[in-house]
Amino acid sequence: MASTDFLLEGRHFRRDWSSPADVGRKAAARSLIDVAAMGAVPTGLLVALAAPADLPVSWARGLTEGLAAECARAGASVVGGDTARAASVLLATTGLGDLQGRAPVLRSGAAPGDLVAVTGKLGHAAAGLALLSAGLVNAPLVAAQLRPAPPYDAGPQAAGLGATAMIDISDGLLADLGHVAAASGVRIDLSSDRLTPGDDLIAAARSVDFDGTGRGARPEHTLALTWVLTGGEDHALAATFPPGTTLPPRWTVIGQVQPGPGVVVDGREWAGSAGWDHFRGP
Repeated sequence: MASTDFLLEGRHFRRDWSSPADVGRKAAARSLIDVAAMGAVPTGLLVALAAPADLPVSWARGLTEGLAAECARAGASVVGGDTARAASVLLATTGLGDLQGRAPVLRSGAAPGDLVAVTGKLGHAAAGLALLSAGLVNAPLVAAQLRPAPPYDAGPQAAGLGATAMIDISDGLLADLGHVAAASGVRIDLSSDRLTPGDDLIAAARSVDFDGTGRGARPEHTLALTWVLTGGEDHALAATFPPGTTLPPRWTVIGQVQPGPGVVVDGREWAGSAGWDHFRGP
């Protein structure tokens, strides 16, 4: 299996926020979790780097250290790539994976009655971005935005448990499950009481000032839940499983697949953006 992604300076990262190792880890994570989301074991990473001629050598070295570190965490390694000159840093990565004889888990296999479950953090990266934007660079959840830590081994585990569909959460839980619903021709109904934000998210929401008054423009629980449902970039995994599947504790059942189209929360459409749209923004 193979999957390609890229990071563009100014769009996906800022050098004044992220260390070069952070950028390397994030770039590797984005591609390696994609192959895990198809049920494959990550094995390798191809890297293409375009950068300004005056990019410090120390920055490039830090980048390679981050790439290697995240590959090692996934059980993979950097196996090749290319370089070129550009006005800003562009990092393209292709993750490679081994299905070990299994059929790939696609987005199109969910069926009415299936359980919907997630594993990994939800909303933390979005909270980290909000904290960075507010100038709170040392806040606890900032690391989740700079250095996501996907649960790579959970992808092959889900495949072994009979997952009928799977996707990594890069654009937002609602947006990405929307891809599953559309590909499978089903409706996904999520339960908000199974997606209750943790104290860390509530604290982050409380500390972010949205309206310039110091009070914040939205109640913290509402904002934290919005991060959980629409934030993305944590690269958690969401999967559907046949009814009655016994799931390990790391997987949390958050809803059910039903007949019909789209994604709803507690039976109702979500008011507002479902997540990141690459051509229109959040």
